[in-house]
Amino acid sequence: MKDTTKIGIIICNRYHTCAGGKCLRAMRNREGAFSLYAGMDVELVGYTTCDGCPGGNVEYTGEEMVKNGAQVIHLATGMLVGYPPCPRIQTFKAFLEERYGVKVVVGTHPIPRKYLDMHTKLGTWNSPAWQPLLAPTMADEATRAAYD
Repeated sequence: MKDTTKIGIIICNRYHTCAGGKCLRAMRNREGAFSLYAGMDVELVGYTTCDGCPGGNVEYTGEEMVKNGAQVIHLATGMLVGYPPCPRIQTFKAFLEERYGVKVVVGTHPIPRKYLDMHTKLGTWNSPAWQPLLAPTMADEATRAAYD
């Protein structure tokens, strides 16, 4: 029997009505940041928002997810592709890892082509600091197009 990796997902509050379709599809298909779990079993143990800027729910929800067994917390792709991208994403990652000793992955589903194209035109992600944050959600052109 395979071990199951338990994960939580925190989304940007701008998308608080999101039903999680792209994230859950990517988790099921092991695409985007969920490609880290290829050949593994995963279980979603929490899904919520940051509660809006400045992220007041991150402290509470991290604790709750870890209590529910989360070994990894994903900060959703929406935090990267929104206009503007979340300015606190690195702070959230550092806080959750330090406070709860949990691994934090930036990203869930692959970055849709339309967002990659726009952010490229805007130069949003030109800074080298963005590259490690974007890496888990980059995918080939066909996969990006499938998430448009």
